[in-house]
Amino acid sequence: MNPTRPRRTVADLAPLARAALGPHRALTAVTRLRGGSKKGVYRLALDDSTTAVAYLWSPDEDYWGEPEDDPRDPFSHASGLDLFTASHDRLAAAGVRTPRLLHVDRAAGAAVVEDLRDGSLEEALRRDPAAARTALEGLGEALRELRGCRADGYGKVSLIDNGGSSYGTSCARTVADRALADIAETAGRDPRVAAARERLEAAVRSLTAAVKPRASHSLVHGELGPDHVLLDADGRAALIDIEGLMYFDAEWEHVFLRLRFGAHYDALRAPGLDEDRLRLYRLAMHLDLVAGPLRLLDGDFPLTESIRGIAEHNLAEALSLVES
Repeated sequence: MNPTRPRRTVADLAPLARAALGPHRALTAVTRLRGGSKKGVYRLALDDSTTAVAYLWSPDEDYWGEPEDDPRDPFSHASGLDLFTASHDRLAAAGVRTPRLLHVDRAAGAAVVEDLRDGSLEEALRRDPAAARTALEGLGEALRELRGCRADGYGKVSLIDNGGSSYGTSCARTVADRALADIAETAGRDPRVAAARERLEAAVRSLTAAVKPRASHSLVHGELGPDHVLLDADGRAALIDIEGLMYFDAEWEHVFLRLRFGAHYDALRAPGLDEDRLRLYRLAMHLDLVAGPLRLLDGDFPLTESIRGIAEHNLAEALSLVES
């Protein structure tokens, strides 16, 4: 795992700011923004009171270290400038709002985007759910746009849009294989999982067997919580942390949406979702949200109690689904 992240200074980021925003404005301050376990996110403040946001992808900015990143694995480490630009362009083509891309520096593994300073949808829902309803409904419309973007194959946008194919035979089989791997890994970390291992594995296999084949797949963000939605000056929802954008089963997205949005999920609910997939993906998602956080805790991620809480909550949910 990664050692403590570096402190980026005005001197460090001035060349990037100059290339992105022009030579006639000076960078006066750099602030690391909260979040971003895979990349560095910095607010750039300029001498004319304007701001922008820099994304930096490098090993020393990634709390996950340098995991294997195989583009043919839909769930491989979703990090990097190329994934970001492919996802940005695909969302723009679909008419789905995301911070406007201002500059790309491929040599440095960096991008600069517009700074949306009206807060996240998570903050808006906490502050005034009624006032946030318009933004929430706008997010629902964006999800409908994404679901209308179809592909025969499944996997990362940059792979599928360029004629590639992912490993495996189906989304459900890919999710099931990942869930079984999560069980095996977590059983070595937690005696509660070890004790329930046979029941968990049997449930994954049974739920997978019930899923019928599907011919095409839709765009999904993959990790769309209310903290990954910013509001622009018009109150419109804008998606961030988009590197994991892929063609997949919409049910995978909706299981995560339901977990993260809770009582607000009704505004995002979609017709025609497959119940068999939802049941499999719900169990698999809980298992993933145990294995991933425990892996992150092996390093020096600063929000240890929060991450531990996520693992504990999802472990309880997963075990409740296989209680005899």
